[in-house]
Amino acid sequence: MPEPNFLPIEDYGLIGDMHTCALVSKEGSIDFMCWPQFDSPSVFCRLLDGIQGGHWSVRPVQEGGFMTKQQYLAASNILQTRWINEEGVVTMNDFFIVENKQEGTSGSVRTRSSVLVRRLECIRGKMRLRICICPRPDYGRKADKATISEDKDGWLVDFANSQLRLSIYPKGDIDVSLQDGSLAYCTVDVQDGDEIFFALYEQNPKTTNMSSIACLKESEIKTNLFWMNWAQKLQYVGRYRLMVERSLLILKLLTYQPTGAIVASPTFSLPEAINGKRNWDYRYSWVRDASFTVYVFLKMGYGGEGEAYINFIFNRIADWQKAGADKALPLMFSIDGVSELPETELDHLSGYKNTRPVRIGNGAAFHTQLDIYGELMDSIYLYNKHGKPITYDQWLSIRAILGYVCKIWRDPDMSIWEVRSRKENFVYSKIMLWVAFDRAIRLSEKRCFPCPKRLEWMEYRDTLYDEIMDQGYNPTMGSFIQSYETRTAIDSAVLIAPLVFFIAPNDPRFLGTLDTILKSPEKGGLTSAGMVFRYDHQKSDDGVGGREGTFCMCTFWLIEALTRAGIYDAKYLHKAVNMFENMLSFGNHLGMFSEEISISGEQLGNTPQAFSHLALVSAALNLDRGIARDIPAV
Repeated sequence: MPEPNFLPIEDYGLIGDMHTCALVSKEGSIDFMCWPQFDSPSVFCRLLDGIQGGHWSVRPVQEGGFMTKQQYLAASNILQTRWINEEGVVTMNDFFIVENKQEGTSGSVRTRSSVLVRRLECIRGKMRLRICICPRPDYGRKADKATISEDKDGWLVDFANSQLRLSIYPKGDIDVSLQDGSLAYCTVDVQDGDEIFFALYEQNPKTTNMSSIACLKESEIKTNLFWMNWAQKLQYVGRYRLMVERSLLILKLLTYQPTGAIVASPTFSLPEAINGKRNWDYRYSWVRDASFTVYVFLKMGYGGEGEAYINFIFNRIADWQKAGADKALPLMFSIDGVSELPETELDHLSGYKNTRPVRIGNGAAFHTQLDIYGELMDSIYLYNKHGKPITYDQWLSIRAILGYVCKIWRDPDMSIWEVRSRKENFVYSKIMLWVAFDRAIRLSEKRCFPCPKRLEWMEYRDTLYDEIMDQGYNPTMGSFIQSYETRTAIDSAVLIAPLVFFIAPNDPRFLGTLDTILKSPEKGGLTSAGMVFRYDHQKSDDGVGGREGTFCMCTFWLIEALTRAGIYDAKYLHKAVNMFENMLSFGNHLGMFSEEISISGEQLGNTPQAFSHLALVSAALNLDRGIARDIPAV
């Protein structure tokens, strides 16, 4: 087959079942899916190699062209693709089966394997479609071996290497054929009222009964009800409800149900710049994401998800304590809690738009990133405030963490941007280390927990504050800087300062930082067309090289910082509203955000990105509050 063109990253939607997921293009092709869980090897990966990756495509074949539309069903994660021309209209509903509350509850045990369903329905006229499915298991290293058989009402296609089975109902006039022994295909003619179901699942007895159209129809109804009931719990009623609702639905899809972990993104090695080297595997759970995750879930009415995530983190802390608690807490974990994530390159894959290397695993797992203790303590503090009270045994674990932080708070690290050059005293990390001490002290006081080292913690917290104000601020520039060593470089990560209550949003030092970041890169800032870069690569050597796009999370952080400053100066609030509206326009047709946006407006990096959507929700929540304060009473 000829190599297809790579579709834009923003042309994809996400479906899943809290175990694994798939990316479905606007054209109707599934071009990415790992099986049976998020961090398993891929079986469809055409997104990273047009020939060897594997795919499952559905596409009209008649002449004259057609229009495509794609949307989620309302308040649901069932994705609908529609093909339209003068001859007819066909819809396809794609979803993984989630039939009941138990299956969607984090920490619960599921009794069956994942099932991916695609339902085709002709709703006007007629249309001819071609369906091709070509699994390539083990990251495309293997060609599958397919066999075709029949059951009472449909076709069965079994794939030997991936151990997957495709059911097709009804049999009708469909004729399924093989190409090269691994690609199964068929051409179908549908007329008004016709339906065809495709179901992909493991060849094992734990799978839900897929032997009839009635079973599949019932599963679709139950799945849609599950998602609508879940979305109904959303407690946000502000101006941006639809975007917030979609972000929460996406975040739920990124949750691994058995442990409560949330992957940073379900994809790997989608590049941050075409022909660049910044291609990373994000199918893991970062401790750094904890505070935003817990805050967003709890504030939005999803206490179960917040609790499951904090329990996942505390279980990892328990593992760390059992190992002696004398080394750094791992900064990321697999969804099953494993911290050994060796990074390797898949040389046989061409990469997205031929951008190599294609990496799996993540070498940053072995970095020194001291900021994680601040995010961790902030998440625990927020959970105690908005969720359930922390237990005494959990408090003892917190004391163990702070005992380690007392030993390392003066050390340099690689910080939030996971630089691969030298360690420095990054201001972001120092702020978050201050947060670690501050939240532990506050928690001990609020709960009256015994705290033998309270005075020591207070001393270190206050020392850190003065040190940051002295060495992390450049009075000549009137701005906080990236690190004590890099005194002329600014870093959008310091926008976190007022968000974690390190500094007041109206403090002249922070307003100077805000105004500096708002300048264009040509004028010494980090903002271009209303979107924010992480830092200036010409002034900061991160050891990777190459270019990258603007960072979605940082843009939303800037919006939230502007909102908080806008309480005291309306010009900042006005700027925040405009930037937020502008940023929403760079989400894709489904409201999905990747990690970055290029200067030409295209999405870059792994998608969807959890932190982008977490920061979006937090910015929307705070922007609503800011606007409400600013509207004069009638």
